[in-house]
Amino acid sequence: MSAKWGLLGRMTAKPGKRDELIAALKESSRDVPGKLLYLFQLEQDDPDAFWINEIWESKAAYEACLTMPQVGDWGAKLAGLMAGIEHRTETVPLDYAGGQK
Repeated sequence: MSAKWGLLGRMTAKPGKRDELIAALKESSRDVPGKLLYLFQLEQDDPDAFWINEIWESKAAYEACLTMPQVGDWGAKLAGLMAGIEHRTETVPLDYAGGQK
């Protein structure tokens, strides 16, 4: 069993703010220890929705990230761009392209 930890979620931005929200999420998590993958996938049928797939070294690494000042400082900006999180599922990553098994 993999020790890696994953998170899959569907997010919706406020109307017309999807690209700005994705850019802010990328910036807020730049150079965060323990993050292995941060993949964004746009929905074709909803111009404000997207899916985010995160892979972390462990759940503890993800939780530690949330306490980092540079991540916390982005909270208000993200809240101003986000309409909601409609789906959130914790996963157990088995493998990912370019990664290690």
